[in-house]
Amino acid sequence: MRKALVAGNWKMNKTTVEAAFLSQNISYGFDKNDDAVEVVLCPPFIDIKTVHTVLDFDKSPLKLGAQDVYWEKEGAYTGAISPEMLRVEGVEYCIVGHSERREYFFETDEMVSRKAQALLAHGLTPIICVGEGLEKREEGDAAAIAFVGAQVKAALELIAPEDVRRIVIAYEPIWAIGTGRTATPEAAQEMSASIRACLAECAGAEAADAIRILYGGSMKAENAALFAPQPDIDGGLIGGASLDAKSFIDIVGAFK
Repeated sequence: MRKALVAGNWKMNKTTVEAAFLSQNISYGFDKNDDAVEVVLCPPFIDIKTVHTVLDFDKSPLKLGAQDVYWEKEGAYTGAISPEMLRVEGVEYCIVGHSERREYFFETDEMVSRKAQALLAHGLTPIICVGEGLEKREEGDAAAIAFVGAQVKAALELIAPEDVRRIVIAYEPIWAIGTGRTATPEAAQEMSASIRACLAECAGAEAADAIRILYGGSMKAENAALFAPQPDIDGGLIGGASLDAKSFIDIVGAFK
């Protein structure tokens, strides 16, 4: 059985003080003995230490994640953050290849694979984002599935076969992010199933069955229960709704 995982991507939101309040309010909403769902908070870099302190002080079962990473261990890379820097601050998960990084910062499939490889080498779990834009979606299901499958294969390019089962995949239909539009549960399941089939082709059925696939595309408290029963959707990568403690807690509850 794959344990459900819900990750909150705060994006470029919350000052240090605001991050402390939000992480406290989310943490207070969980029974510390209830581990039915793995919950990850991914604040901006500047808030990571604050959130870690809050969770540690509260003895919270919540995990800490980051929103991006650079693949080098150290060096003259102004503004970059290494996997080791994240690890020593208590980070266990890291998002890579988010559609906004691909669009606004021109990240390529090769860069995503290098980041995922570096995270795995330092004992962190990459949440690898894949997804199609509206133009590709309007070409039809087959075109969208082929596009996302190619992204999955490219992301695995530099990852050792024995490490593949340690990754998490987040399917985010780009046309649904921040637009209020949402893929139907059936469409999200169809794509998630095709991603799992692609993983099986690349790494074998056993590894594919162990990998968690999240849905991220305007998921919120009002619709999370529609996605939770889908057999190949193992949780969510939550954007805007993760900035409200009650909404985020309700989404987690849908996956219990």
